[in-house]
Amino acid sequence: MESISAMIILVPVLLPVAREIGMDPVHFGVMTVFNLAIGMFTPPVGANIFVASSISGRPLHTVSGAAIPYILAMLVVLGIVASCPWLALAFR
Repeated sequence: MESISAMIILVPVLLPVAREIGMDPVHFGVMTVFNLAIGMFTPPVGANIFVASSISGRPLHTVSGAAIPYILAMLVVLGIVASCPWLALAFR
């Protein structure tokens, strides 16, 4: 699903749940956007991988292989921000 559509559908449903468990709304927003950004690079949809393949003229498997280190880095940062909410809230 496209990121904007997913936000329009998911945020009104999940934000009250996040508030109920004590999660800051800004931290929830950062986590939501970051998760959706990761989703745009990973299969089965991975629209950004298809766009990169089309623009570069390289096969999809080549672009997917080159994106793996970036996806892993994004997952590590997501884990850090999820476990240390003050990082997401530091510049508020």
